[in-house]
Amino acid sequence: MTSEALRAATAKMHDAGVDDLAVRVFAGFHDQLAADVTGTIPEDTIEPLGEVATLRDVRTRDDAALRDALARTVVVKLNGGLGTGMGVQGPKSALEVRDGRTFLDIIADQVLALRERYGVAVPLVLMNSFRTRAVSLEILARHAGLEVDGLPLDFLQNMEPKLRSDDLAPVEWPADPELEWCPPGHGDVYVALQTSGILERLRGRGHRYLFLSNADNLGATCDPAIPAWMAAEGIPYVAEVSPRTVNDRKGGHLAVRRADGRLVLRDSAMVEPGEEPLFQDTERHRYFHTNNLWVDLDALAARLDERDGVLGLPIIVNRKTVDPTRPDSPPVVQIESAMGAAVELFDGARALEVERSRFRPVKTTNELLLIRSDLYRIAEDGAVESVTGRPEPYVDLGPAYRLVHDFDARFPRGVPRLRACTSLRVEGDTTFGADVVCVGDVRVPPERRHVPDGARLEGDA
Repeated sequence: MTSEALRAATAKMHDAGVDDLAVRVFAGFHDQLAADVTGTIPEDTIEPLGEVATLRDVRTRDDAALRDALARTVVVKLNGGLGTGMGVQGPKSALEVRDGRTFLDIIADQVLALRERYGVAVPLVLMNSFRTRAVSLEILARHAGLEVDGLPLDFLQNMEPKLRSDDLAPVEWPADPELEWCPPGHGDVYVALQTSGILERLRGRGHRYLFLSNADNLGATCDPAIPAWMAAEGIPYVAEVSPRTVNDRKGGHLAVRRADGRLVLRDSAMVEPGEEPLFQDTERHRYFHTNNLWVDLDALAARLDERDGVLGLPIIVNRKTVDPTRPDSPPVVQIESAMGAAVELFDGARALEVERSRFRPVKTTNELLLIRSDLYRIAEDGAVESVTGRPEPYVDLGPAYRLVHDFDARFPRGVPRLRACTSLRVEGDTTFGADVVCVGDVRVPPERRHVPDGARLEGDA
């Protein structure tokens, strides 16, 4: 039954024009899934990550070394995500963050400013999905001179069929056939770089270092000190980590595998049942993985050659329904992998502690509120700058604010000022006026339906 299911799935991929290498990677994961490989990492097989080098330690004032490393660096942003969880139509990166600028506008400004500062043409390339490509390229076209001669602004991630939970055959959903497909997780970036030809084109142009990060993380700017450090010490792979807080307890972290001393990535989907408290222990596992990665392209090409293109990243099993908006639709399995899991494949891979400012994602409207508030400003060069230097307040907006259009409707004249705020909880459906100021710990109870212009909120408001 399983072999028939695999044949049906790979035939569907070939019919859709998916590259043969991506099909082979999928087939290997499918075999693991059929053999009940879970991809979990038990706590007793790892040791917590100890002290690591910091970005402050590796920074250099040698401008020539910085410029040389940057001239061999390419910035790749993962841009396949849709903002469906926030009610966004189309690519999440097309969402206006603040001041009329989208994620992609800010990213483009960051790269253009970097080029101007150092006098080198650092390429920016997006890994798009077929659903994000057109709109994203339209936004980038607003930025003159962004494209580097001979390189495209994007390449496409691969796709794979969702599998029925009962027999692992490809699911059929005539109501919306597009929902029969899913991306293979961001670990697909290494396969897509190869199948698109981008990897060899970059290496042919003399590029050596690849900076990978998520498009919704506006703090993930290209710091030339990191590739300069890699060049000086021959480091093939760097994973950025940052000290964990209680807000990061569910995020992935690096650990040291006891069997061979290698660094490994453990995401929440890779935790053994019952070991969630250990996974979330911020004193035991002190750093979280920011998903900002640096890879030596020559080392990556060598690993791909050694493994016939199949890196063998650990499997992640994601169980959903074929239509995520319909819990009554057929249960499916999505096979995924994490790009950060590649850390275990490179001899000499290193973790690097970075400032919290390099991790400013916008996953929910809670974080959108923060980035739109007076806590931050977006500089002309695209840098997201804190104006207070203190930790962000805890924000918990109720269900009425989960979708962006509902969020905007409840803050029609701007979000509250949060510089003096330590926490904000909105428990009901409240509309805020202009120039509202939050001070200390603020709780807006369900019965409060409107906050007038210029109100000062403290305590139970």
